[in-house]
Amino acid sequence: MLYPKMNGFREVIGLSGFFDFKLDPDNVGEEENWQKGVESSRSIGIPGSWNEQFIDTRDYLGPTWHFKKFYVPSSWKEKLVWFRIGAANYYAKVWINGKFIGEHEGGYLPFQFEVTDKVTFGKENFLSVKVDNQLSPERVPPGNIPEEEHPRSVRQRSYPDVNFDFFPYGGIHRPVYLFCTPLDYIEDIAVTTSIEGKKGLIKYRITKKGGEAKEAFIHLGDENTRLDQKTEFRGNMAEGQLTIDEATFWSPDNPHLYEMVVELLSPEGAPNDEYTLSIGIRTIEVKNDRLYLNGEPIFLKGFGKHEDFPIIGKGLSLPLIAKDYSLMKWIGANSFRTSHYPYSEEMMNMADKEGFLVIDEIPAVGLFFGKGNKRRLSLCKQYLRELIARDKNHPSVIMWSIANEPHSTKPEAKEFFRQLYQHTKKLDPSRLVTLVSMFGLKEEALAYVDVICLNRYYGWYTDPGQLDRASHKLSRELDALYQTYKKPILLSEFGAGAIAGVHAHPAELFSEEYQAELIQKYCEVIESKPYMVGEHVWCFADFKTAQVAYRVALNRKGVFTRTRQPKLAAHLLRKIWIE
Repeated sequence: MLYPKMNGFREVIGLSGFFDFKLDPDNVGEEENWQKGVESSRSIGIPGSWNEQFIDTRDYLGPTWHFKKFYVPSSWKEKLVWFRIGAANYYAKVWINGKFIGEHEGGYLPFQFEVTDKVTFGKENFLSVKVDNQLSPERVPPGNIPEEEHPRSVRQRSYPDVNFDFFPYGGIHRPVYLFCTPLDYIEDIAVTTSIEGKKGLIKYRITKKGGEAKEAFIHLGDENTRLDQKTEFRGNMAEGQLTIDEATFWSPDNPHLYEMVVELLSPEGAPNDEYTLSIGIRTIEVKNDRLYLNGEPIFLKGFGKHEDFPIIGKGLSLPLIAKDYSLMKWIGANSFRTSHYPYSEEMMNMADKEGFLVIDEIPAVGLFFGKGNKRRLSLCKQYLRELIARDKNHPSVIMWSIANEPHSTKPEAKEFFRQLYQHTKKLDPSRLVTLVSMFGLKEEALAYVDVICLNRYYGWYTDPGQLDRASHKLSRELDALYQTYKKPILLSEFGAGAIAGVHAHPAELFSEEYQAELIQKYCEVIESKPYMVGEHVWCFADFKTAQVAYRVALNRKGVFTRTRQPKLAAHLLRKIWIE
């Protein structure tokens, strides 16, 4: 899926801003024709979560409605008109001028509809979006799991009753766009890269819609390189390869990007559509129990993160993205995992530019294996299709993560994840596939991954306060896991909660000193083992969770506070990773 861009053939109108907003706790809106408008509403900022913007909606999970008036230029009459939402959590239905245009399940990926015959050109139009974030055991991620199937004890249950450790924010969380394309247009571009000595090889596949264009022109370049190539369509698809003899390869140390411009040519040879894509030439592979980027060993240093901030909740904030990358570079990180759902397209674009390696994760967090497995598997496959369609061209993305901490000790989990692994490899054989495990040797699915990701909290949830014992247990388990599977291992979560400003000597739980000492001991163990390919601290910044007795208002495992102030552990990590 191509992100909307302005050029000489395409126009984009941003519809984000203030919308009219109304709760629908009895779910009567469709029956009462709210899609045509309501009399009473209030204003809400989009992108943003409704749980953070009003006093009475903090814990509201259920149907809501968002309304906005907009204009479509008369100049678009000879174009195709598209409506797009970057993400809406969890289930969205869309109407324009009272006419239903489509729906989408899943809270973290974009969806769009062609609406040419639904809009009125040169006049006012009316948009209605119903968003429902109710928790359900058959949704992914799941919640409100029946007692007999719930993998957590009553003591661990939260309010709201989620099966994952972050707040289930509802809302339209990413930008809303109206855009137009020519009738004969570039539908998609897919790029894969490889390296032969100093050469960079770029294979491309262009998909177009409409019946006229027979050829496309490809322009690739940077300040030192210029390549041009004409390609012919067979049906609606054209494929080819470009070779740069003295290529600059993309890496964290030098995130070099080439600009690839694709022009769709009319039968007369004139351009009638265009799209520009940033390309990074790089390879990623596993060999000899190590992770290799461009044929050189790479060790991942970084974090699990969350899209979470006061007032906006999970809503997109460009200044916050800039701040987070600045802090990650300051601390010496080179990577992160999109725990536990795909992050915004704007965040991914910045990863390409700033040179961060990304483990891209679908929102398959808190999976359990009981009733509804078939539907949950179908949703996970849908999310993988949509995620790979969106992020397949990012050089920053080196792995797809098919789940985080599934409750997967039951035999049926093995077939579930075998199917997900094969599905992912079929969609994109060029990248690695992982699963983030909390069960280690008891995990049913580690045979079906390229890199093992393991989350461990010795010294926190088990053996609290006993860091030497925690280090010994971690070392012993990592060795056993490697001996069993002979695969590279990334410790994808480890850490301890720390309340900013709380100090203790000697260190004790919830003090900044204890968090720092635990992280230091874990890093020493990890970096002593040749099969370990990285360390991702949990987590980058404190974040909001559902209410539960063992969370003091937030999950406080961040090495930065929720408002991005460093704790002692942040300064320690800077010394480990840079100094």
